[in-house]
Amino acid sequence: MRKILRSSVLLFVLFGLLSIALAQDTITPEDAAKFIGQQKTVCGTVASAHYATRSKGQPTFINLDKPYPNQVFTVLIWGSDRSKFDRPPEALYFKKDICVTGMVQSYQGGQRLW
Repeated sequence: MRKILRSSVLLFVLFGLLSIALAQDTITPEDAAKFIGQQKTVCGTVASAHYATRSKGQPTFINLDKPYPNQVFTVLIWGSDRSKFDRPPEALYFKKDICVTGMVQSYQGGQRLW
C-alpha cells in the first residue's frame, strides 16, 4: 500500500511540475505582441472565423477574444492544412476556448500565429 501511495504522490508531483512548465509558456492573445518572433502557446476564446476560399492559399482566419475587425489575435490555418481537421475549423472551434502553438508574428498591425 505504501508503494502505491508513493507512486501516486510522485505522479501527482510530476503532473504538477509539467503543468507549471506548460503554464509558463502559455500567453493570452493580448500579450502576444510582446513575443513577436517567438514560439509560444496562445490561449483564448474563438470570437469569429472566416475561410477565405478565393484568397491565395485559401487561409482560414480564427480570431481570438474579439471578432473581426476588432480581433486581438488571429490564428492562421492554410487551406492545405484544413484536411487535418475532422470538420471545418471555423465551425469546429467557434465560441470555444482553444490553445494554439506556433511562431507569433506581426501582420498589418496585429498579431497572428502560424
